[in-house]
Amino acid sequence: MIRIAVDAMGGDYAPREVVHGSVIAAREYGVAVQLVGPPDIIEKELTRHDHAGLQISIVPASEVVAMDEKPSRAIVKKKDSSIVVATKRVSEGMADAVVAAGSTGAAAVAAQIGLGRIANVDRSAICCTMPSINGRCLLVDVGANLDCTPHQLMQFGVMGSIVSAGLLGKSNPTVGLMNVGTEETKGNELVQEAYKLLKAAKGINFIGFVEGRDFALGRVDVTVTDGFTGNVALKTAEGIAKMCSIMLKQELLSSARTKVGAIVAKPAFEGLKNRVDHNVFGGALLVGVKGVCVIAHGGSKHTAIKNAIRVAKDMVAADMVKKIENSFFFDHSMAGAGSKS
Repeated sequence: MIRIAVDAMGGDYAPREVVHGSVIAAREYGVAVQLVGPPDIIEKELTRHDHAGLQISIVPASEVVAMDEKPSRAIVKKKDSSIVVATKRVSEGMADAVVAAGSTGAAAVAAQIGLGRIANVDRSAICCTMPSINGRCLLVDVGANLDCTPHQLMQFGVMGSIVSAGLLGKSNPTVGLMNVGTEETKGNELVQEAYKLLKAAKGINFIGFVEGRDFALGRVDVTVTDGFTGNVALKTAEGIAKMCSIMLKQELLSSARTKVGAIVAKPAFEGLKNRVDHNVFGGALLVGVKGVCVIAHGGSKHTAIKNAIRVAKDMVAADMVKKIENSFFFDHSMAGAGSKS
């Protein structure tokens, strides 16, 4: 049985929504969930749900990393925080994956310190599942590295391609490098150099430069960029999706005729919501570390937590960490000057 350590105290709605989602995940996916945090608080939340017969345990942790704390300092200082203890479960072999909502920085720092990077990987990166007209695609990096080298962007493309093929079932996934245009002559020095490295990289289907709209339109399976640009693209996409939802609702309620039409088209609207709702996608993956780490949205409620646990389960089942390790171990061209385990 796959074991998932969950930071029960992470996120805006912890621990109530985290515990709720964990109970549902344990029931639906048949995983063993380890809820990490103050036992008395977690036990109180568990009494709200029927969890008889489910593999749910409590792992004590006395501290919590707050959203406004500096991640690097808090992780080092708070050794008994829920996110540190949950990550430690994976590093010590007592859990197969860690799931955390709340501070993305804290989860990333805890994983990098507690799990360590895969050999020859310069930087770990946050790999986010995004909706597209063709289903799902990946955007990497979306915030772990605000500044990148060309070699790091090349590595992001390789790791994104492995995840897209193994986790999303994409056959020979296309990889594109985000730029201000698709012409080879466009872009700054960073993307120009990264383009050359990605083009020469073995085992990936690199299609060249892509623009910010291309991943949503299904023109590429994996879009590579630095964490600053990726995070802006992610938040912009979330804002546009929310804006469209609000505007559509306003128009549908504007007259008796449109209200009738809304009732008729309700199944289609529900389907659309499921295709773009971040709660359905669960969480982002921290790729490049020696363990499965899924980072859920800070505003995650129980549905998002449940799906984040599903993503973690699927990552473990697909043996994605080992596949990335093998790719970087056997291809020495992946190693950069700054690489270390």
